[in-house]
Parts: sequence; C-alpha cells; structure tokens
Amino acid sequence: MMGKIKIHFLGASGTVTGSKFYLETPELNLMVDCGMFQGLKELRQLNWKPLPIDTSKIDVVLLTHGHLDHTGYLPRLVKQGFQGAIIGTAPTLAITQIILLDSAKIHEEEAEQANKEGYSKHHPALPFYTIKEAEKAIRLFRSQEKEEWVRLSEHIRFKFQYNGHIIGATFIELEIFEKLFVFSGDIGRENDFLLASPKYPRWADYLFLESTYGNKLHPQEDVEKILISLVNKTINESGNLIIPSFAVERLQSLMYVLWQLYKRNKIPNIPIFIDSPMGNNVLSVFERFPKWHKLTIQEYRAMCNHFKIISSYADTWKTIDDPRPKIVIAGSGMVTGGRVLTYLRQLIDIPTTTVLMVGYQAEGTRGRQLLEGAHELKLFGKYHPVKAKIEHLESLSAHADQQELLQWMKGIKNIPESVFLIHGEPSALDAFRVKIRDVHGWQVQIPKLNEVREFIL
Repeated sequence: MMGKIKIHFLGASGTVTGSKFYLETPELNLMVDCGMFQGLKELRQLNWKPLPIDTSKIDVVLLTHGHLDHTGYLPRLVKQGFQGAIIGTAPTLAITQIILLDSAKIHEEEAEQANKEGYSKHHPALPFYTIKEAEKAIRLFRSQEKEEWVRLSEHIRFKFQYNGHIIGATFIELEIFEKLFVFSGDIGRENDFLLASPKYPRWADYLFLESTYGNKLHPQEDVEKILISLVNKTINESGNLIIPSFAVERLQSLMYVLWQLYKRNKIPNIPIFIDSPMGNNVLSVFERFPKWHKLTIQEYRAMCNHFKIISSYADTWKTIDDPRPKIVIAGSGMVTGGRVLTYLRQLIDIPTTTVLMVGYQAEGTRGRQLLEGAHELKLFGKYHPVKAKIEHLESLSAHADQQELLQWMKGIKNIPESVFLIHGEPSALDAFRVKIRDVHGWQVQIPKLNEVREFIL
C-alpha cells in the first residue's frame, strides 16, 4: 500500500457550476480547476464562504480551461493563502487573465453602483475581488504544452489533452502512484466551426466526467437558416437583434457564421456591433495562438474587419440610439452582467426587439428566466417588462451532448474503478448515470457538494 488519496468535491457537484476538486496525496496537494458559482442565489452565496480546506497547503492548481466557472475563484484562493503555481495551456492562461481582470472590473463597478444607488442589502457592498487581487493570482500562472507528461513529484505527473470546447481547453490525465485520474473539464463538439474535434482518453482508473447535457441531444438545427431568417425579420421590422454571448468561443463562432453568410450573399450588409470588451481581448488570443483553431491569420483579420467593434461605453449608448436595424452581440452569455444589460434595459420592452439566446442558461440566471417566458426582467435594481421576442439557438453550444459524451468515453479500454458525474444539474446527472450504466455497464456515482472520497492505493 502506497498511501491514500482524499478528493474533496468543492464545486460542480450536484450542480453545473463552480468547478473545484481538491486532491490530498502522500506527496503533494492539488486542485483541479478553481471556479466561481454562478446562477441561483444560494449557489452564488457559497462564493463568499471560505473553502473547508487549508488553502495554504495546496501546492498546485491545474486548469482545464479559462471559463469563469472553472477559474473565477482563483483570486479568492490566493487571498486565502494559496501561493503555489497555477498551470494551464498558454491560451487557457491568456483567456483566464482576460476573464479575471474583466470580472474584477465588473465586481468593482457593481459594488460602486450598488453603493451609489443603495440597492444592495450590504453596507457597504464589496467587490467579490478587486483588480489588484486578480493581478496577484495572475502572477502565479505557469504555462504548459499539451500532450506532454509533466512530473510534479516522484509519483505524480499530469498531461493536458486537447478537448475542443474553447481555445486552449483540455482534459487532464493525472497519474498518481500509477493510477490514472481523468478530469474531463468541459468537452467540446465534434463539428465545431472554429475548433478541431476533442481527443479521447484511452484509459481511466477514476473518471470525473462533465454532464452539462447528460440528458439531452442538441437539436439538428440549421444555424445558417435560422440566422438568415432573424436578420431579414430585423431588417423588415427596423428592429434590433440582440445576442447575449459568451465572450469566449461563442462570440467568435457567431462572428464567423455571420461573416460567412455575408460573404456568400445570404444576408445583406446589416450593421453588426460587437460590444464585449472581454470578447475583443479574446479575439486577440485567436491571433496569438493560430495552431489552436481552424482560421488562417488572413481569414481572422478579414472576419474582424467586417464588424464594428465597440470599445467605449459612450459608443454603447451611440449604438442604442442608432435608428438603423442592427445586430448587437454583447456579453454576457447568461445575461448575468456585462454590456448586454444596458441594451436590454433600453430595448427589451420594444416588440421589434429580438433577443437570441445562443448557449446554456444555468438555473437562476436572467438568461434562463427569458427562456422560460419571464414577463419582466430585473436590471440594475428595477423591473422592465419583456415585450421583445425571445429566440433560442441550441446547436451553437460549445458543450458535447449526451451522444457526444458517450462517444468521448468510448475509447476508454478498461473499466474504470469509479466514474463520478460532475458539472450537471440534478436531472442531467441522474439521466446520464442511468444511460452510462445501460450502455457500458459501469458503476457511476454522483458526488454531493463538499463530499470527501478516500482512495487506498
């Protein structure tokens, strides 16, 4: 016996958000991902509670990818005493840096606005973390190539493997005393507009598998046809097509599809505004890491030149006041913050406005409320009637659906000792558990939040 490993499920357990997994081993202590909870208020409140572990004892954090629900807790981790290395692929760290700084800025601005307008119950309202605290975390970043084993200690090594989903994303193979722990991260799609198909694991003694769409198949939608119809409708009604978009990947995919439609004369030259400071920064990551996506540098530049990219908040208001029919793609994707809130505050009560949702909408977010037919939306402390038409485009999702998840697992040659379903809402987790048992015959477990599991090696 070589010792025991304890795994603490500190996030994305019984829920789809806040990915955090802490591994105590005889040689060192690791954390895989370090995300913020989003969505339901009871989940968001967990962000403010200290973690039930000694964060100063964590030696290293490994990141699967840069999304906020996988990285957004890093500044708090550092504030609580973590001083080790934060390791990810170079594009993952570039995305994480952008997201943390943008998130910190939003936290500071929201706290300031809440204090000024008096709509917070907290006096004073404090930012979840500041720009300075985000910068402290960024100083701990260390980049690592994919497909290379990296030794962390005598009996522990890891490897990043390409996973689609967003630029830089990987799944992690973590070998501890010759047992292979595989953390799926978020698994991408087979036929993505911008990214290659995910690689598959070949072996897993312990598998930690995302289940966001564990109970669903993405619809066979004709994305181009739907967008053509919405663009024409917007022009005919002299309206506005507002697309709340995730700044990483979804924004770039939308840009690519709309640019291709214009190039092929499928849509007229309608003004398209990109209003996402974070999204603009993410575009530069595509330019810096051309080997991580399908676009040539020439295609990338031609695509960017087709859009009106907004940088200042003053230009946001000019765009709102622009009387022409137009498309606005603005962050954030679940309507939880960002520039899209300003557009919706002004335009959501107008019947010629269309709001197109283009990705997963977690429980408790404004995006989910809109999809479920909310008649009003609370923005900046006030309710606004929803008279806009709400549309949903599901097949642009960057997450594998149930069939693609099963395909991803198919290459595993052994029967894992344990499969843990994570990163899913309860209905998705349970349906996927049953499906895996029926297809593979594997025993599958659904860990609860803050549960601790022990493995004897």
